[in-house]
Amino acid sequence: MPKPFGPADVALLTASCHSDAMTKPADFEIFLATTPGLESVLCSEVRLKGFKNVKAVPGGVTLKGGWPEVWRANLWVRGASRVLARLTSFPALHLSQLERRTRQMNWADILRADVPFRVEASCTASRIYHAGAAAERIGNAIEKALGAPQAADANVMLKVRIEQNICTISVDTSGDLLHKRGHKEAVNRAPMRESMASLFLLQCGFNGSEPVLDPMCGSGTFVIEAAEIAARLNPGRSRHFAFEDLATFDPAAWQQMRAVKSRRTPAVRFYGSDRDSGAIAMSTANAQRAEVTAFTEFTQKTISELTAPAGPPGLIITNPPYGTRLGDKDQLAPLYRALGQTLMERFAGWRVGIVTSEPTLAYATRLPFLPTTAPVPHGGLRISLYQTAPLPQP
Repeated sequence: MPKPFGPADVALLTASCHSDAMTKPADFEIFLATTPGLESVLCSEVRLKGFKNVKAVPGGVTLKGGWPEVWRANLWVRGASRVLARLTSFPALHLSQLERRTRQMNWADILRADVPFRVEASCTASRIYHAGAAAERIGNAIEKALGAPQAADANVMLKVRIEQNICTISVDTSGDLLHKRGHKEAVNRAPMRESMASLFLLQCGFNGSEPVLDPMCGSGTFVIEAAEIAARLNPGRSRHFAFEDLATFDPAAWQQMRAVKSRRTPAVRFYGSDRDSGAIAMSTANAQRAEVTAFTEFTQKTISELTAPAGPPGLIITNPPYGTRLGDKDQLAPLYRALGQTLMERFAGWRVGIVTSEPTLAYATRLPFLPTTAPVPHGGLRISLYQTAPLPQP
């Protein structure tokens, strides 16, 4: 069976990724953003991937490193939504001071003069309170110092946070949010982001060595993420990142990093089912683009038709419809009851994870849930993961 991504793998990949072209300058702070409430789960993932000086903070995780660590975080980490490289931090009490300190930085070491950029700012409990004015001053200062043009749709973005009169300037090294893996095109009406799905899998104790089944798979997010984890496929392998447009980027070193092979063939399979034939077609197409068709299986069936696949028990995880999202709660209660009854009768030894915004629907399953953690935001709602221990024999 595949083993978790461990220190030996990290050492091998890190050694392979470093070259003379990637000699590390002084380390700086790197911030990996995630859904509030899931910081500790992301922190566990980042530590397992071998990063150093990792710390959970509100809204994400910080670590220390250089540009190779920035690239690896974008390429390797599943649960982050974006990766910010923190460039500088200084006191700023008024706009002219903000502009002056910005112009003193050597922006040619970070940004390219031929690549457009944009600035987003936020202000909290500070004498500088107008975020738009702060962004304008900083953008104009960089444009004058470097000559790079500003553009509202630029892929390179500087994020400015002014909090209690301290200005922190970071560059977003990801570009598009990291849940956009680059190999999933078809989505259903209420998709769960891949980054969040991966964290829920980790929260359920999944490490790639057991089968996973999603009985309401939609576009296949849980199944495909689980299969990729088991196969040790890098989540960012199919996409472009904003750091590729920075002055710090080394194309040869990046290609060397991407070329390191960590793929394994899982010893188990991953299953998705749904009553909707369109969902099965979407999932199958997405699995093909993700190159996990050899160990995934998607079948059209109802909850009442579910049976445990042959082999060892594993994890059932699903994101069913909930009342404020796709249907009325009273109409959905029978679906949840049927799900719980089927799992209790036919899936002894399997663990269950159900993601929903409605506690009443979760408990309608009558499954023996463990204590839940605090809900997290998702699509304007607050959702929770309800987990069980291995289900008993009926």
